Amino acid sequence: MNEPLRKLLGFVSFVLIVGGVSGLLHEWFDWLRLFGFMRYLVPGGYEIYGYGVMIALGVAVGGLSERGRNSR
Repeated sequence: MNEPLRKLLGFVSFVLIVGGVSGLLHEWFDWLRLFGFMRYLVPGGYEIYGYGVMIALGVAVGGLSERGRNSR
């Protein structure tokens, strides 16, 4: 995997994980809204599940990015 694509995947992974965690913190404690635009990606009524899926996708994309680093 080339370097710019790996960096892009790392950035996407970061945004998904941090957005998911901040969304969960906002739903549970009404405390932190770091990436407010992420709330538009989650359907109403399924916020907890949606943010959990974002975190899982972020971990998967991060793993894919690391896999690309190790394949050289």
